[in-house]
Amino acid sequence: MDTTRLKHALKQEFGGSEAELRVVARQARDLVDSGQAVTDRGHELTVDEVVGHLQDAPDDAELIERWNWWMGALDVAYGGYERFSVRFLRNDDPGVNT
Repeated sequence: MDTTRLKHALKQEFGGSEAELRVVARQARDLVDSGQAVTDRGHELTVDEVVGHLQDAPDDAELIERWNWWMGALDVAYGGYERFSVRFLRNDDPGVNT
């Protein structure tokens, strides 16, 4: 998976900050590197396929919400995809350095 190409395609299609694009591309790379998608679905993920799946998310969803929506769908279908979801840390959490 070409993460530079993925970030560009995600930005064109859904927008998002550089940090959001970076984290989704990283999670996609981790998903590909895990081999789980190939095992479960029988083929490697492509940039176009990732964008296509994220287009299926609710229309008002932001980029990370779209990614998490798709990971949730894969988790229901196959199991084991929750670990690829993006988790949010709140800045007002006393355990998080700002």
